[in-house]
Amino acid sequence: MELNRRSLLAAIGAGAAAAALGGCGTGTSTAGSADGPAEGEITLLTPIYEGADGKTLLEQEILGGFRKKHPKVKVNVDYTTYAQLNEKITTGLAGGLLPDVLMMGVGWIPPFAAKKAIAELPEKLASAHDYEKRVLEPSRYDGRLYALPVVLDTRIVVYRKDHFAAAGIRKTPANWAELRAVAKQLTKDGRLGFDPFSIDLRQCWETFLFANGGRLFSADGKKVLFNNARGVEALQFFKDLVKDGSSDYAKKTDLGAPSNIQTGKASMMMSTSALWNQLKDTNPELIEGDKVGAFILANRKPAMLQGGTLVSQSASSKHPAAARALVEHLATPESILGAAKQRGSVPGLKDLNDTTYVKENKFVDLSLQSMGDACSEGGTAAWMEIREKIKPTLEPAIVGGQSAKDAIAELGRLAQAAIGRM
Repeated sequence: MELNRRSLLAAIGAGAAAAALGGCGTGTSTAGSADGPAEGEITLLTPIYEGADGKTLLEQEILGGFRKKHPKVKVNVDYTTYAQLNEKITTGLAGGLLPDVLMMGVGWIPPFAAKKAIAELPEKLASAHDYEKRVLEPSRYDGRLYALPVVLDTRIVVYRKDHFAAAGIRKTPANWAELRAVAKQLTKDGRLGFDPFSIDLRQCWETFLFANGGRLFSADGKKVLFNNARGVEALQFFKDLVKDGSSDYAKKTDLGAPSNIQTGKASMMMSTSALWNQLKDTNPELIEGDKVGAFILANRKPAMLQGGTLVSQSASSKHPAAARALVEHLATPESILGAAKQRGSVPGLKDLNDTTYVKENKFVDLSLQSMGDACSEGGTAAWMEIREKIKPTLEPAIVGGQSAKDAIAELGRLAQAAIGRM
C-alpha cells in the first residue's frame, strides 16, 4: 500500500487512519521490553523548548542530567512546532520512522493510543511524583497510562486593574451578564472592553463551553455533547460582544506580538500564563505598578481550559528501555520546572507549588489554585480530525452572518461523522 503525504494526512483526519496505518505495519508495536539496560541512539520529537534559550535548556541542562544517569544513550532532538507536529508524527508513522520519544498536546493521547502508535506506560509512573489530579487525566486512554505531563498551558482572563479602577469597577465579572456589561463599560476611545480572540478560537470557545456547563463528548468518546444549547450560547456570546462593539475579531493579535493588554488596546483578554513572561520582558512597569490581574472565566460554573505538553514513548522504538528512561527524565520535577520557567507555563506537580517561580508568576499561581476548575479538550479517538474542524466551522458565525445555532449544528454533524468512521 502506497501512501503519499497528502493522502496520509487525509487518512489520519478521516478516521480511516487505523486501517491505513495498520496496512503500513505501524499499528502493531515492534518494541521490545523496556526492562533492560538503557542504551542506544534514540530521537526526541518536541514542539517546545523554543528558540536559543529553549535549545540550551534542553540540550545542556535537561539532557545533560540525563546523560549523567544514562551514559550509553545518545539522544537526537527533532525540533518542530505545534502547527507542524501532527504532520510530522503521521508522516513518521507512514514511513515506519516514528521518533522514539514524542511530545504531544492535551487531547492527542486517545487518537495515537487507539492507533497503537504510542506505548502503554507502567501505572507506577503515575505516582512517581505528586501530580495534580487533573493533570494526569489527559495522559490516559481507556483507563491506561500512555504519557506523563511536562507543562500545562491554561486559559485565563487577564485584565487591566488601572482600567477597572478608572471606570469605578471594583470586582471582576462573576458571570457572562456581568462580563458583557463590564466590557461595554470599558469600551471607549478605540479600546476594546474584552478581547477573547487573541488566543486560538478553538480553545477560546471550549473555555466558554466549559464555563457554561457544557461538555465536548461523552465519557466513552463516542457521542458529541457540545451541539446543544450550552454550545450555542457559548458561540452566541462572542457574537453579542461583537454586536456591542466591545470585541472585534479583526483586532486580535498574533502569537508573540504585543498583546492588546500590553498596548492598552483592551481592558480584558483571554490569555495563557505565558503572558506574564512577556510582560516581564517588555512591560515590566505593568507588573511593578500592579496594573494587571487575572481571573477564571465563569458563567454556570468557573472553568479554566487545561492544555499543555505531554511526553510519550513510541510503541515501535527499537530501544524501548532508553526511550522509557528519557520519558521518565523529562517528567521529573527538575525537568518540568525548567520547561515551565522557559515558557511561562504551569508545572503540574504539587512539589513545585511553593517554588519562587510559581509565587512570582501570578498567572501560574492563579492557575494552580484553580486546578479544581480545569477542563481538558479532546476525549475521543477522532480528536485529531475534529480539532481541525472547529475554528473554520465556527469562524463564519463570528465574522459573517451564519447563526450560532447553525454553526454548532454543522460542527456537531462533522464531529459525529468523524467518530463514526473510527
